[in-house]
Order: sequence, then structure tokens, then C-alpha cells
Amino acid sequence: MWHQERKSGPTFLLYGEQASEDKRGSSQRDMKTKGRSRLRGFSHFQAEVHSPGGHSAAVKESAGAKETARALKAEYCWLLRVDHVFPTPSPNKTGPTKLLGTEAHCRMARKMSINELEDQLLCPICLEVFKEPLMLQCGHSYCKSCVVSLSCDLDRQFLCPVCRQAVDCSSSPPNVTLARVIEALQAMGESNPTQESCPVHHNPLSLFCEPDQEVICGLCGIIGAHRQHKITPVSTVYSRMKGRSYFSNRMPLAERLTGFREELSVLLTEVQQQKRNLDEHMSKLVNNKIRIANESDVFKWVIRKEFQELHRYIDEEKASFLESTEIKAARLIASIESHVKQTSETLKKLKEVEISLDKLNNESQLDFIRKHGSIISRSELPQLNPLEGTFSAVSFQPGFHQDDIKLTVWKRLHRRVLPAPETLKLDPATAHPLLELSKGNTVVQCGLYQRRDSNPERFDSSNCILANKGFSWGRHYWEVLVGTKSHWRLGIIKGTTSRKGKLSKSPEHGVWLIGLKEGKVYEAFNTARTTLPLKTRPQRIGIYLHYEKGELTFYNADSPNELLSIYTFQAEFQGKLYPIVDMCWHERGTSSLPIVLLTPSMIRHTRSPDRSSDPEEPTKL
Repeated sequence: MWHQERKSGPTFLLYGEQASEDKRGSSQRDMKTKGRSRLRGFSHFQAEVHSPGGHSAAVKESAGAKETARALKAEYCWLLRVDHVFPTPSPNKTGPTKLLGTEAHCRMARKMSINELEDQLLCPICLEVFKEPLMLQCGHSYCKSCVVSLSCDLDRQFLCPVCRQAVDCSSSPPNVTLARVIEALQAMGESNPTQESCPVHHNPLSLFCEPDQEVICGLCGIIGAHRQHKITPVSTVYSRMKGRSYFSNRMPLAERLTGFREELSVLLTEVQQQKRNLDEHMSKLVNNKIRIANESDVFKWVIRKEFQELHRYIDEEKASFLESTEIKAARLIASIESHVKQTSETLKKLKEVEISLDKLNNESQLDFIRKHGSIISRSELPQLNPLEGTFSAVSFQPGFHQDDIKLTVWKRLHRRVLPAPETLKLDPATAHPLLELSKGNTVVQCGLYQRRDSNPERFDSSNCILANKGFSWGRHYWEVLVGTKSHWRLGIIKGTTSRKGKLSKSPEHGVWLIGLKEGKVYEAFNTARTTLPLKTRPQRIGIYLHYEKGELTFYNADSPNELLSIYTFQAEFQGKLYPIVDMCWHERGTSSLPIVLLTPSMIRHTRSPDRSSDPEEPTKL
């Protein structure tokens, strides 16, 4: 049995081993006739394509037409050489008269592509291409290894897996023809790679349609959709396009070199710029590393110094508590020892009296009369002086509870950990004309009106004055002595706040103040005025500014060891801030008392001056 199908690749004729010689000759004659008709049709097609306007003229075959004709002739001539690949079996050969398919004896041989032909050359047992094929008596072929594996012995008969006929394996000769076909296909597959075929006619794509710019087969140009189009062989188009690309790329060498040099120059510039950027980035990284190391060393030094100072404070407080306890205990012990001494002396006298009385009691009447005849009353007998005062058991009371130690120490440390007091003075250029300064511009009080220049910095309505120093960052602490003055206000003010007219006392206008009114009411001038419930009337006010944290805290600084918080403002400070003193209004009496801006020398600061054990400053890299 043989199969026919037209696809890509050369066309083969596969005959059964007992195919009729007449049928085979008839099939070959038919194919030759078809080949000649295709050639005649193609010549007619060439005449139609190249005759202008359809008029009869001498037909001059172009190089493309000749190439196409040669391709068709080669295909036709190949059909005539089929017998060399598939020789006709000898009629004298013994064996079965059946073909590979039992009903294919009288069928017309069909064309078959290489791919489908390979599908037909598969062993029915292992489903792979035949290897050393053997032909059984029934006409079916199998791989030698498959037959051996099934029969286990070539002398043993077994049933054919296809037709189930009993055959003798010992009389199965090699199928030489089938082996040659397989070798030819394998050699053709290695030398001729698979070529694309026309999806309509299944012929090789060997022509190129110029108008449609498509690759087609020969039938597409004769009877297909590209009939009467200008058609050129693929090889010609390939050579033409390749030559065009080649010559288009062969521009003047100078121009190409110039462009190449320009591109290289641009690329080199970019590379150098990137290198400079990377070097700069690397330098920044190294500097940043060194800076971080230096800052870390400085910060560690600051930490050690601060904790050393805290330890010093704690040690001082510890020594103070221990000293106070020892003094109180020593006093109690001295008192007890005094009582012990007095009691000892009294006991000694009692013993002496007791001895005297015993002797007197044991004497005879005559001796008693002779020695003590002059004693006429009890008052003349030895007397014992009674103990002066009474003694009762006492216990040690240090004057504070154990839990109060931490709180007391914290309060005292709070004062010590504040920044060192600022050295501030009052600025006469900002003073109201009624204010008088004294003692190096540290004391201010209301006085007589004075004619002064009206500069923008001076207050002209409110009795206020600023310090000569402003703060725009950091932590700062200063103290103001208000004494028993009944009207005053203290705080800070923005440097840009207007000083002409009545002062608007609120944070919205850049003013943060607390004050005393009529000697009774303490107020904080926040967005809404807040009354401050103070139990005592402070005479010294401590002011602490933490610019970055946005805190302004007022303290009762009367105690030298601890600060009592009065009020804290929370704000986002901007610009320079100045300490301000508001004398309220001009009156006689307690309102005319001065206010003193304390200098560090005036403040009883409790920081220890000893710095001999400070940590060594770090060495910068």
C-alpha cells in the first residue's frame, strides 16, 4: 500500500513490493504529462506577464522568468528519477503477493511528503524508525531487536502483532529496500533542511510577488491569487536586497569614521562624567563615614561627661543625706551618752550612801552614841541628790521617708541639669520712657518720664523692656527677682513683634507671659488666660527655654536646691526670641519696687566647680 499527499519538499513514489508494472508505468506517464503541461502553462504565463498592454510582441524572457522555469523543470525532472529511489520489485521474487496494505494492490500510487513518509516508516512495536528491518512471511516489517524481544528465539514461531498470522522468524530476511529508503530520507534530512511550503498549494515558496511583497509558490503565480503579477525568484530578490543593503552600508569611509569618532567622543565624555560622579559620590561616602565616626566619638564623650556629672551630683546628694543622717544620729547618741554619764555618777553616789548607812546600822549603841551623838535629825544624815530631768527611750527619725529620697534627689538634680544661667542685661534702647535702669542695666523700676529717641525698638505705650540677648536655638535658663512687687509680667517675645501701641499679650502675637495681678492672682497669658493656683508667693522666677522642643517653662526658684514648676507653654518657635520684663503700670507703693535680672554670679548655683575628673575629649580623625 502506498500513500499520496503533496506538501513541502521533494515528491516520492512508494510502491508495494508486488505492485503492477503497468500501473507504475501509467502513473509515471501521467506525472510526466502533468509536468509538461505545467511547463507549457508557465511559458504562456510568461508571455502574458511581459507583453505590454496585452499586444502581441516578441517575448523576451527575463532572468527571473528563466530562474522560475529552471525551478519547475528541476521539479519535473526529479519526478522522472523516482525509479532510482524506489526500484520495481522483481516479478520472480518468491513470497506473498500482498502489498503492505491488503487492498492497495490496484490503487493509484499517491504522492507523500517526507514528514508523512517518515510517519509510515515507524515500527509498529517500538513506534520508532525502523532499525535493521526484517520482513516477515506475512509481508509486515519490524525492527530486528523488536522481533527478538518478542520471540526470544529466532527459530521459534510467533504471531504477527498486526495480522495475527503465525510466522517463522528464522526465515525472515532483512528488508533491504526499506533500509535504503530510510537511509535516503535521513541523508536528505541532513543535507536539505525543511523548507516552508505554500499554505494553499503545499508547494515550496520559491517566488516573490513584487506588487504584494509576498513569497509565493509556482502555482500561486500561475493559477492562484497572484496571477498576472510581476513575479521574481526568491534567490534574485535575495541577491538584490543583499546587494542594496551592502552598498547602502558602504557609505564614504570618512563619513563613517567621523560619525564613529563622534559617537566614541560622546560615549567617552559620558563615561568620564559618570566616573567623576562616582568619584564624587565615593568621596562623599568616605567623608560621611569619617564625619559620623567623629560625631559618634564627640557624642560618646558628651554622654560620658554628662553621666559623670550626674554621678557627681548623685554622689554629692548621697554625701549630703549621709552627713545629715550622721549628724542627727551623733546628736542623739551624745544626748544618750550624757544621760549615761549622769546616771553612772548618781549610781556611784548611791553606793557610797548605801555603804555609810550599812555601817551606821551595824554599829552598837555605845559606838553609835559616841560617833554620831551630835546627829539630832534626819537632815543631818548623808543625802542623795535626785537625777536632773527624766530619761525616756528615743528612736532615730531622719526627718524624711525612704521613698522621699528619690523625689528629693530628682528635684535637686532637675535644677542642676538645667543649662548654666545666661549672662543677661537689660537693653536701654527698648525701655519705655518711664523706666529707669541701674546696677549695670540689671535692675529696672518705674521712675520719672524721660525724653528718649523714638526708635522702632522702643516701647512707647507698655512699660516693658527687653534683654540685650536673643535666642534662636538651643536651651537657655535665666532667673528674675520680682520680690514682693504686686504687679509684674515675665516671659519672651518675638523680635519682630511691634512695640508701638498697647502690647498684645498672647502667643498668636508672638508673646508668651505669666504675671501677678494686684498681688493676688497669678495668670498665664495663653490663647485663653489661665489662672495659676500657686500655694506660695514666689519671689524668684526661673525661666527655661527649649527652642527646638518648643517649650517655655516657669519655675519657683526660691529654693536653692529644687525648682517647682509653675507653668509650661507649648509652641513652635520661629525667629529670634528675647526675654521681656513688663512692669505693668506706674504706681507708687509696692508696684514701684524694682525687678532684678539676675546674673550667674547672683544665682546660688549648686553645680560643682571641680572638673579635674572630666573625661578626655575625643581626638578627631
